[in-house]
Amino acid sequence: MVMATGALSLSAWYLGYHLFAEILLYLNIVVYFVLIVLNIIRLSVNTKAVWSDFTNEIKGPGFFTFIAASSVIGSQLSIISNMPILGFYIWVLILFLWIVLIYSFFTILIIKKSKPLINESINGGWLLLIVSTQSLAILGVLMQGPSNYEDIIMFISLCLFFLACMLYLAIIVLIFYRLMFFEMEAMSLTPPYWISMGALAITTLAGAIFILNGSGIILEFETFIKATTLFFWAFGTWWIPLLVVLGIWRHVIKKVPLNYNPELWGMAFPLAMYTVGTINLSQALELSFLMIIPDITYMIALMAWGLIFIGMVVHHGKRLRRY
Repeated sequence: MVMATGALSLSAWYLGYHLFAEILLYLNIVVYFVLIVLNIIRLSVNTKAVWSDFTNEIKGPGFFTFIAASSVIGSQLSIISNMPILGFYIWVLILFLWIVLIYSFFTILIIKKSKPLINESINGGWLLLIVSTQSLAILGVLMQGPSNYEDIIMFISLCLFFLACMLYLAIIVLIFYRLMFFEMEAMSLTPPYWISMGALAITTLAGAIFILNGSGIILEFETFIKATTLFFWAFGTWWIPLLVVLGIWRHVIKKVPLNYNPELWGMAFPLAMYTVGTINLSQALELSFLMIIPDITYMIALMAWGLIFIGMVVHHGKRLRRY
């Protein structure tokens, strides 16, 4: 939810809806800290369940939403509230947590004795590893760190960008393999598959941010970054019609109910992030005709976010009445 709200807020800001962007920022900060408190409570009273989720091939990648959400909040503060110094402290903390999470996650899965089949474990949620890594790369460029460390920060951010690109290419092959060569049940085609596009959208944003705001070593790779960014944007754009068709197949033909589920935020985030990425790509490559796309996708993302938010309120309202 924080990722989706942050991406929508940044979309609104870039398109000139500054008041709405600020409202979403304040809402996001409240939701972010509420979720942190709830997760601390869950960790303290049900540690075994949290550990079981983290070591699970399907649920484990979901922990990287904390990295991405924190980085998105930092980017909002840097761009909308003009607080890049606060963004620096968030970046340092989240970078440390990202290192702990990503190496713990991969180590645990690699040394596991009992491993599931690929069609039982890999899904779009795995691409949260890419989203979290690119969100760190973006914040590294946007925030304002100590001037004597600027070259180091830019170097780390660029390395994170390329690492995330490589991870996407590795993981998407496995996802494609599952989609193409294993039977897909309608219930298995969950909203997190939209992150297949969302990971590309945030990669596009990272590349464009590098071109527009990068310094030091980033300038040495500017031409390569432009080509890479356009490559990933084109792939992300290709995903959208396919995901829409698969969604129609799931809910219209197979009649899977479209009830509120927290996983639906995994669909709202890519739509909003695609808007932000395309806006910045248009500026970075000086392709003004691309701005036709964000005007359309922003309204779609806003509608999706609004419907999911209403669904969440109604869902939890019913639960409270039962108690």
